[in-house]
Amino acid sequence: MKKIYTSPDRLMVFHIKNLLESYNIDCIIKNEFLASAAGELPPNECWPEIWLNDEQKYDKALEILEKNILTDEVTLPTWVCTRCGEKLEGQFTACWRCGESRYR
Repeated sequence: MKKIYTSPDRLMVFHIKNLLESYNIDCIIKNEFLASAAGELPPNECWPEIWLNDEQKYDKALEILEKNILTDEVTLPTWVCTRCGEKLEGQFTACWRCGESRYR
């Protein structure tokens, strides 16, 4: 077994586990319930961890993580609201001024 990921964010840990399993990479989560020991133990030692069952799949799993999770955020192009003409940044799906959806 080999550890591939750890984070204080349980949701991200479970998301990554599901992602890896969708590529048929078996993994388990360790320290899932250890958060209550923080203080007695160093906090980062209590973070949930993802461990691969097959160490030979480590490189493939890391490639999947880099492609889907560990890269910089994708910057979406700006868009103009069709209703009021407001220029909006790409991450927004609705106009802040009039509420028009980007995807009508």
